[in-house]
Amino acid sequence: MRVFGLVSVLLLSTAAPLKSEQTHNRSNWEAVGRLNISGRTMCTGALIAPDLVVTAAHCMFDPTSGKSVAATDIVFDAGLHNGHVKARRKVQSATIHPAYRHKPRGQADVGSDLAVLKLKKPISAHLIRPFATDARPNRGDTVGVVSYTMDQATTQSVEHPCQVLARQHDTLVMSCKVEFGASGAPVFAVQGESEPRLVSVISSKAQMGNRRVSVGTAVDDALQVLLNDAS
Repeated sequence: MRVFGLVSVLLLSTAAPLKSEQTHNRSNWEAVGRLNISGRTMCTGALIAPDLVVTAAHCMFDPTSGKSVAATDIVFDAGLHNGHVKARRKVQSATIHPAYRHKPRGQADVGSDLAVLKLKKPISAHLIRPFATDARPNRGDTVGVVSYTMDQATTQSVEHPCQVLARQHDTLVMSCKVEFGASGAPVFAVQGESEPRLVSVISSKAQMGNRRVSVGTAVDDALQVLLNDAS
């Protein structure tokens, strides 16, 4: 698939390093966690309600076989940092965006690459406060990404600031550099001392000319569709 002239769009649910730029208080990111999928692969997810985690839809499929994975084989490690977990929960069910069509081996169905996971047991908001969401950002807006990768699997990586380079419908192209394992990573709008607000979820990395970029699904309209289906 080509979006905005992008080439080499690659899904990110397996292996490679990402340097960490810790620019914000770590407590801001405790609602970001690692998804351990079937004990073999990983993605990143973010808590948006005490019992709901948002991530990329393609994380619900085995990256090798393309077969769907059982939601009950997924564990969410919230606030995982330096090997310490703030809260660990098993997943009960998953709701995938109804427009998503899985394309294994490297082609992202961007724009609808979104899933909501329901946890078997909620995480108290007194322990970890879920993220609020916001409208999709505009071209030129500043954003940040919090993720885990296969080579940095037990510590959060924060890349901020980066910019929205292009926007088309529910798809965003950003200058944020992401690597394998960052699928489902939350993209935040961060302004001054205000609380970060979740605006997108990482779907893939890509090339735009000679420039490395990331591609995400905006959460405003798409997430509401999922929440309606999950209720």
